Amino acid sequence: MNLNLFGHNDRWLMVDCGVTFSKPGEDGPQVQMADPAFIVEHRDKLSALLVTHGHEDHIGAVAHLWPLLQCPVYVTPFAEALLRNKLAEAGLLNKVDVRSAYAGMRHQIDGFDIEWLGLTHSTPESNALMIRTDVGSVFHTGDWKLDLDPVVGEAFQPSRFAALQKEVPTAMICDSTNALETERSVSEGALHEGLLELVQQAPGRVIVGCFGSNVARLRTLAAIAHSCGRYPALIGRSLHNYYGAARSAGIWGENLGFVEADHLGYLPRNEVFAVATGSQGEARAALSRLASNNHPAMELEPGDTVLFSSRTIPGNELAVTAMIERFERLGVIVIGDAQVNKPIHASGHPSAAELADMYTWVQPSIAIPVHGEAAHMEANAEVAKQAGIKRQFTGNNGDLFVLAPQPGVRRGMVKAGRVGFERGQLVPVVT
Repeated sequence: MNLNLFGHNDRWLMVDCGVTFSKPGEDGPQVQMADPAFIVEHRDKLSALLVTHGHEDHIGAVAHLWPLLQCPVYVTPFAEALLRNKLAEAGLLNKVDVRSAYAGMRHQIDGFDIEWLGLTHSTPESNALMIRTDVGSVFHTGDWKLDLDPVVGEAFQPSRFAALQKEVPTAMICDSTNALETERSVSEGALHEGLLELVQQAPGRVIVGCFGSNVARLRTLAAIAHSCGRYPALIGRSLHNYYGAARSAGIWGENLGFVEADHLGYLPRNEVFAVATGSQGEARAALSRLASNNHPAMELEPGDTVLFSSRTIPGNELAVTAMIERFERLGVIVIGDAQVNKPIHASGHPSAAELADMYTWVQPSIAIPVHGEAAHMEANAEVAKQAGIKRQFTGNNGDLFVLAPQPGVRRGMVKAGRVGFERGQLVPVVT
């Protein structure tokens, strides 16, 4: 549930505005987000909200919180298509000032000089932000990885970020999610071979569980289905939303289509190919319903195959294991990334080696790790130190990082709780 605030000269910029979801069995509303109370009190000084990419933890709270914020929202075309769907559902479509952004764009907002820098991640049109002011600058990476074959969009271009070193950015705010991983992240383009082999070997129906926001993965899977003589279909609302957004943004192409899921039940088993939501074991999602054989699109039989082109998010292990056991009781073959010799899933975040590359290219004066647990941020800070970055600031939600003129951290300056969205309204969350 990312929500970042950058302040200068009595003005504020918000970067990202996302949600998180409660775990099964937890009390409180399912949809939760950062409590915006501080900036709501200073709403007249909030210049804009900049959305770095279209993942729910970066864009999912905009429609819920915008009535409290009342500021312009800048998004790239893919994220804009997603956002407009959310605003329409909330009855805000014609009320929010949505402004288009794109990689390479540079513009001024109330004393902030903002440049959008395209990079690669597990969803299209992800951007870093270079935020310049007359007293210092911040390079905010957003979520990223170093991918030279991303399938959709431009490959990662190191020179774009190495050029920033000439400015000596005051601070680099950097993704820590995979900082404990030592091996470089796998490219999206490297997944085609392993997935193709598994589909070619599958005797019956093929069901693939993956994150719908990964449009590159959807393109790879659609291409494989067509090449194997199978009819691909999408099962799950979020998959249709992301596919529709990709088409709307002009990043899908017209050569790879999907059939309606309702048609799958009438096809021979060896012609069926479905991409389904619910790889985290969510009870009402498509994969879980297929595992219980109560999905209207089709029923699975012994010899059918379920591929997990995804990772299990920590905290979801029990739900995923229980779902896999239900598949196996049906006689369905279940295959995950760890069971095969060739990769069928790729992370969207940088390992320690990729973090070292970015720090070496950019060389900021201060490293500020974000996005992860304490161990991840501490590992990121150590990578920065080894890369020659003189200062590393780590902290907690609600800390105020002062970057200029005298750098330092003021702990707990802002209340950093949560609010939830339930029955059409915001409600407090007890943590």
